[in-house]
Amino acid sequence: MDRAAAALPQQPARVFLAVGRKQLAAFAQQPWHHYLLRLVDAPGPGGLPLPDTTMVLGRGPFSAQDDEALLRTHRIGWLVAKNAGGDATRGKLDAARALGLPVVMVQRPVLPERLRTDDVAAVLHWIAHGALPSAEGCAPAR
Repeated sequence: MDRAAAALPQQPARVFLAVGRKQLAAFAQQPWHHYLLRLVDAPGPGGLPLPDTTMVLGRGPFSAQDDEALLRTHRIGWLVAKNAGGDATRGKLDAARALGLPVVMVQRPVLPERLRTDDVAAVLHWIAHGALPSAEGCAPAR
């Protein structure tokens, strides 16, 4: 997330952060920006780690038209979004494209390689003993 924050301009900008509440601290290093956050619930005690924010409460899904209206209303100049997959990010990306906004996309973390098996007996052994009886018949999961 630090790389996404570093990709923002050094001049003050209005930024829609669509990265989730747990990821906001990385952007506190750039307090000169105004951040728009759309949250499901209001933050609890301690608030948010960002000094200059506008918070909009709402639960998706949101259409591209909804997102475009939000970006226009708040005069947003940048979008930072997580690549959540599926349609969750699509509306925001379409809205940003329609408005000609730069987008910083945060990629999903790469999952570590792990074993998988279709052998029920091996799975039961793994559950009971914390390990597969052998790696034979197992393949790396992707």
